[in-house]
Amino acid sequence: MVSDFSRIITLLRKEKGVTQKQAAEDLGVSQALLSHYEKGIRECGLEFVVRVADYYGVSCDYLLGRSAERNGMMLN
Repeated sequence: MVSDFSRIITLLRKEKGVTQKQAAEDLGVSQALLSHYEKGIRECGLEFVVRVADYYGVSCDYLLGRSAERNGMMLN
């Protein structure tokens, strides 16, 4: 089963208009690993979730399917 996270990161990447190769490079992972995350084959760690949230300008809750709001409150 593809998780909300997998589906959302794929949609955000396509919305941003970047290739999987470019996104992987920008996020500091291999294209193969990003592909596995997007397909739900592998689960990523918290550090990667935060990096992806920053990259796409969304909240971690949005990435994880816990909020319909893209921009959650940021803690200072």
